[in-house]
Amino acid sequence: MSSEDDRPLTERKREAIVQAALAQFREHGFQRASMDAIAAAAEVSKRTVYNHFPSKDELFAEILLQLFQRSAAMGELAYDPGRPLREQLRQLLARKLGLLSDTSFLDLVRVAVAEMMHSPDRARHMVERLGEKESGLSGWIASAQQDGRLEPVDPQYASQLLQGLLKSLAFWPQLTMGQEPLGSAAAERLLDDCVDMFLGRFSRKEA
Repeated sequence: MSSEDDRPLTERKREAIVQAALAQFREHGFQRASMDAIAAAAEVSKRTVYNHFPSKDELFAEILLQLFQRSAAMGELAYDPGRPLREQLRQLLARKLGLLSDTSFLDLVRVAVAEMMHSPDRARHMVERLGEKESGLSGWIASAQQDGRLEPVDPQYASQLLQGLLKSLAFWPQLTMGQEPLGSAAAERLLDDCVDMFLGRFSRKEA
């Protein structure tokens, strides 16, 4: 399998620019971050930066795209009528928790949230996009309902309830107060409790 160093030079430069921009946006905010500083941090020319990203807005959009892609990737788990609900739901939430605990993902979210404060229009667009990328869990819930294994309730509402439980201890404290990610024992307990609470309320039969 190819290593990262085997990627084409132009791809490696693009990634270096994105990572440098992320660091600059984190430290200085979107408005104060400069393309000159991003080019210097990425160790490329300013012209190279503009060849990849014609504007700072497009560079920021690339960072958001990576955020959306990471969020989407964690939710790819189709409902399986032959497996216990608890087993499936715990696997889904474990993937979600893995994403929420990823430091680079948290960096992306911090940049996005900071920019939301300055641009309500961009904030609305970002929230809508993130909502679309979190549709995997609500789709799973809808399938389980159609199979007669969960109570009839708006799948989006049920998904938000469940993710709210998880994020209250494994995302918001880390994002807003700089707390460390949960340790393995605390993470396992949180997963078990979230699944048990959800199925205790919405399950129609043994999970």
